[in-house]
Amino acid sequence: MTAIRGAGLAVGQRVQVTIEKVAHGGHFIARHEGQVLFIRHGIPGEVVTVEVTSRTEKFARGDVVEVHQPDAERVTPPCAYSGAGKCGGCDFQHISAKRQRQLKSDVITEQFSRLAKMEISVEVEEVSPDLHWRTRAGLTSSANGKLGFFAHRSHNVVEISDCVILDKAAGLADLTKKLWQANSTVEVSVGSDAAVTIATAPKSEKPVPAKLKSGNEFLTEVVDGRELRVHHNAFWQGNSKAPEVLSNVVREYAGVKPGDHVLDLYGGVGLFAAAILDEIGTGGRVDIFESSLWAVADAKVNFESAPNVFIHEGDVIRNISLMKRCDVVILDPPRDGAGAAVIEKIARLDARTIVYVACDPAALARDSAYLAAAGFVLQEMRAFDLFPMTHHIECVARFTK
Repeated sequence: MTAIRGAGLAVGQRVQVTIEKVAHGGHFIARHEGQVLFIRHGIPGEVVTVEVTSRTEKFARGDVVEVHQPDAERVTPPCAYSGAGKCGGCDFQHISAKRQRQLKSDVITEQFSRLAKMEISVEVEEVSPDLHWRTRAGLTSSANGKLGFFAHRSHNVVEISDCVILDKAAGLADLTKKLWQANSTVEVSVGSDAAVTIATAPKSEKPVPAKLKSGNEFLTEVVDGRELRVHHNAFWQGNSKAPEVLSNVVREYAGVKPGDHVLDLYGGVGLFAAAILDEIGTGGRVDIFESSLWAVADAKVNFESAPNVFIHEGDVIRNISLMKRCDVVILDPPRDGAGAAVIEKIARLDARTIVYVACDPAALARDSAYLAAAGFVLQEMRAFDLFPMTHHIECVARFTK
């Protein structure tokens, strides 16, 4: 047990607590003698024994190591590597799928109440099977050259033999039998046609582009009958059902008309631009803004026959400053969100509709507050369980002036 300066819990200490509620980031909140604990592997209402794994002056973190009064929705995890001290990838495998979605809905409500001062309630919709939905995985090889995933908040590699959420077409069970270069990253991607690409890179504090080891440099993704080229280093939605589901919602929320000018911010290879291209017609215009060199190159190929699609490489906030106005803005920013500076630039464009795709409800809530301050109203929002067995959620929101 490691003592921490000051009174209170110590790392390694075990305490019995009653879990109060779910928190953002896959944690649950409990209290012990007035101190707040952020706990993994629990469910609200359970009485559990928690082992403290770290702490600060304000709170402690811990893992459930024993359950005294289990919730009715607690289940046996389908993966042997799920649990305290094991793989850090799946936070919710010990919870029934239905209860997982309820908890994610609670997180959205709490984040909007706390960060945006908005009282909302949204159902998190089931999209895919709970297992084998993932088409992209970033693994790490251990010092022994065996594949695995990092433990939670750790650089320790948990060696695995397979992954129950990864698409079976990836053939991970065979890949884990091989020896890989020690301490490297191994990225596995599966395309719409079940083609598999494997790329590797040395493990580094600063991301290093992965180099192709096997398969094609580009994956082919088919969404609503349209083929899109995706470089193995370019971003693509991880759930096999996500591209079509999100494209349909974005198209509906955008409500574009023939002749509209649409800005597609953080547009990647052009998933959402492709979704609204027919609606704006030849008299309309789409400007895609993207910083990834690989995604920009893919987008240029994907829209080489569309003269009304313009692709801008580089920082979004710098490029958007070149625009004076538009009719619709679609944005799908990184996990941290767009931020106040980008929202300010968007607000100046006098768009009638903003469609925001978010993979983090906290970031969406913060940016919703910025949009509200700029005169935009959140009209509707849907949430999707694109990451079963994990705490992650995907939301799509529509704002109007």
